[in-house]
Amino acid sequence: MSDVRKILKEAAIQIGSGGSAGFVEVCIMHPLDLVKTRLQIQSGKSLTKNDPKYYSGIFDCFRKMYKYEGLTSFWKGIIPPILAETPKRAVKVPPLPNQTFSLAGLGAGVTEAILVNPFEVVKVTLQANRATGKELPSTWVVTKQIVEADGLGFRGLNKGVTATIARNGVFNMVYFGFYHSVKGYLPEFEDPIKEFFRKVGIGFVSGTLASCINIPFDVAKSRIQGPQPVPGQIKYRSTFGSLVIVYREEGFRALYKGLLPKVLRLGPGGAIMLVVYDYMHQFLNSKFA
Repeated sequence: MSDVRKILKEAAIQIGSGGSAGFVEVCIMHPLDLVKTRLQIQSGKSLTKNDPKYYSGIFDCFRKMYKYEGLTSFWKGIIPPILAETPKRAVKVPPLPNQTFSLAGLGAGVTEAILVNPFEVVKVTLQANRATGKELPSTWVVTKQIVEADGLGFRGLNKGVTATIARNGVFNMVYFGFYHSVKGYLPEFEDPIKEFFRKVGIGFVSGTLASCINIPFDVAKSRIQGPQPVPGQIKYRSTFGSLVIVYREEGFRALYKGLLPKVLRLGPGGAIMLVVYDYMHQFLNSKFA
């Protein structure tokens, strides 16, 4: 096999394995992402605690969504992240020397953000919609509405792209830099079960640290891409402008809204990704050997 064909084969297996792992993880863990978005777009001054649209936390959000929107509402907005998995996996960090992982992670995060931001805009719009059943517009309808109303630019399908770049760039930089630095200091286990939990544990700690650092940008992104407090008036425009508004009106803690559901997704989500990725990687390697 020529070098070019070998590289293309490895790339195809990597994308296929990563895309499959991402697909399964999204399908199972999407409800936590939805709760994260609902908590982030919730302004402390816009709702009272008795309002059905007010959520005091994760379980209250799940309870009220089930009561007022039904069980299927937990998967609102799932199509865009599923469609975005292949381009996301195509730009994930390849094997590199440890000292370059942080920089490579930053570059991959920026590229990833530019690719997936239109999907994120549609996803957040769908997640914020409280309609039920047939009243809920489809992914295609929402995409058309956004493009027809505001176009493809920074007020339309690419709004919030700088916040997405900051969120993904910071997360990947911290995650990959920390993960590969720590992994080298912790000995590998011969027992596959112990080795599996070692990888999941390192991934969970790396993801938690990265989430604690990048979550304010995630809040800014949700505020920019989500519904504005007053229809027709844009309150959240820029990344840092949104951070300042949230801090002034709601306090420092508001910059960390949605952190808990995001962290809760990392552990089981990471385990799911590892299991599916390894299985698919072995399967595809055997098929294309």
